[in-house]
Amino acid sequence: MTKNIMIVDDSASLRQVVSIALKGAGYDVVEAFDGKDALTKLDGRKLHLIVSDVNMPNMDGISFVKAAKQLAAYKFTPVIMLTTEAGDAKKQEGQAAGAKAWVVKPFQPAQMLTAVSKLVLP
Repeated sequence: MTKNIMIVDDSASLRQVVSIALKGAGYDVVEAFDGKDALTKLDGRKLHLIVSDVNMPNMDGISFVKAAKQLAAYKFTPVIMLTTEAGDAKKQEGQAAGAKAWVVKPFQPAQMLTAVSKLVLP
């Protein structure tokens, strides 16, 4: 069975890079352009992992993760934050919201795929 991964980022080019890397590794990808858009796509479909940016318009990544974790179907979905934010305070905020890993941009697709393979739900 194919595993579904959601990528949430306001940069279309970044979504494309991540999407190509994930599809190349055999995953299916759902794209969203900000937290609000991502929440509308949490419609009960099975997601094995969410990769989210932190700084986005309308709803930032940390608010999105907090909201997603309130939904029974996504309470245990692992989240990787993919962001330019490297500060400890932001990382702690992300972890408190429920993020399991923190990948700092610019990143190597291989580095991100390693984090994905460790965290993706069975």
